Amino acid sequence: MKEDHADETERQSEDPRVRFAAERTLLAWMRTGLALMGFGFVVARFGLFLREIAVAEHVAVHQRSTGWSLWIGTGLITLGVIVSLAAATEYYRFVRLAKQGLSYVPRTALLAVVVAFILALLGIVMAIYLILLSV
Repeated sequence: MKEDHADETERQSEDPRVRFAAERTLLAWMRTGLALMGFGFVVARFGLFLREIAVAEHVAVHQRSTGWSLWIGTGLITLGVIVSLAAATEYYRFVRLAKQGLSYVPRTALLAVVVAFILALLGIVMAIYLILLSV
């Protein structure tokens, strides 16, 4: 029974589809990281956009204040960097274990849950910011 499992694991690590799947997963996480960084940049610049609108409407604004958008945008950019680094680390771990013929148990499910919670929290903060801005 154990020998069958060992043979199956060995065949699985030699199967190129396993490596291709790992590469697709890496690329998907890299796209996610890049999207978070791009969205973070847009959010960080949102404060500048709001100041320009206020100037066009002749509303007094604090010239030095960017509101929460700078911090939220910086947080999103940082999250994108963390996601990209975590994806690269997981892929490196997969390649290293595959070369040794050991089985690989991905930890990306935890990463996905953490990213989802952080994005939900940032979404709530942005919604509060927009509500307070309109009052």
